[in-house]
Amino acid sequence: MARKTAIDKLAEDIGKILNEYQDDVKGNLSEIVTQTARKGAQAMRRASKQATETHTGDYAKGWTSQVYKERLGTSAVIYNNHPGLPHLLEYGHVTRNGTGRVFPPTPGREHIAPIAEEITQTFVREVQSKL
Repeated sequence: MARKTAIDKLAEDIGKILNEYQDDVKGNLSEIVTQTARKGAQAMRRASKQATETHTGDYAKGWTSQVYKERLGTSAVIYNNHPGLPHLLEYGHVTRNGTGRVFPPTPGREHIAPIAEEITQTFVREVQSKL
């Protein structure tokens, strides 16, 4: 339904409408970021279980997400509680023992990059559908 506005109040009303739209967009983006981060951490847990041969599952259980709500927007980080280990498993590493003997390099198993690409595409699709 159209509202009638006096010409001298036009700028003020347009400002109000734009502020309402901005609040709606921020709310939608915040919700999308939170959901995508949660889904991303779950996907990393599943991929880590398949990529590693450990039986304890500590590495896979270590994936979590943190959402930061700031003044200008919302951001999220998906990380593992075992710092450095995801890099070693993704790209491989050299193994040494206490005597200084170097063993052949341990090959990496790419399990983070495909999930990151999938999460990015999911986020873009969700933003396009909501806005």
